[in-house]
Amino acid sequence: MANVVVFAPHPDDETLGCGATLLKHLTEGDQVSWVIVTRMTEQMGFDADRQAKRQDEIKQVAAAYGFHQVFELGFPVAELDQVGMKNLVGACSEVVQQTQANVLYLPYRGDAHSDHAYVYDAVAACTKNFRYPAVQSVRVYETLSETGFGLSTQDTGFKPNLWVDVSDHMEQKVEIMRCYASELAEHPFPRSEKSIRALATLRGADINQIAAEAFMSVKEVVV
Repeated sequence: MANVVVFAPHPDDETLGCGATLLKHLTEGDQVSWVIVTRMTEQMGFDADRQAKRQDEIKQVAAAYGFHQVFELGFPVAELDQVGMKNLVGACSEVVQQTQANVLYLPYRGDAHSDHAYVYDAVAACTKNFRYPAVQSVRVYETLSETGFGLSTQDTGFKPNLWVDVSDHMEQKVEIMRCYASELAEHPFPRSEKSIRALATLRGADINQIAAEAFMSVKEVVV
């Protein structure tokens, strides 16, 4: 049994990026924990009703997966640059230590949303084996509406080197994504059911399977 931890800058990133893989981990008996790094704030234009609706969505999604633990770090959305990397690393470190995480899933650093880059950097700082000896695998997921829209001229792009066959888990992934009704729209919106299925089909074709999720494996320790 592995201790798996997925870091989501915002709720829905975990499902878009690796939801079916998380379901596969759970089916195989692994303990999976969900870390939600940011929260909605009134300062960013989210009123009390919208914030309450988001909390309801989080409860629904957590129950649908059956996560072992859910951590809400509570940093303000779209303002991680104001938080300070020391504070962000400290919060992520506590989770990695508490869960004794073996497998970490984190967003791609080159994503369009700056929160994703800050989360990547913070979690990456929590993977040194002399401080976090339990960490054996670090995998970077791709997020529809973010990974394909980064415009940094220095970024080489998302280049997967690890594929997971999720043919048996795609329908449940889509069902869970429906909990985030406000985040979905009809095709050609990138966070549409059609887009979610299309990406899984494309990644599946890479490995001669019906559906897959793809990752950049940036650290693998074999002992």
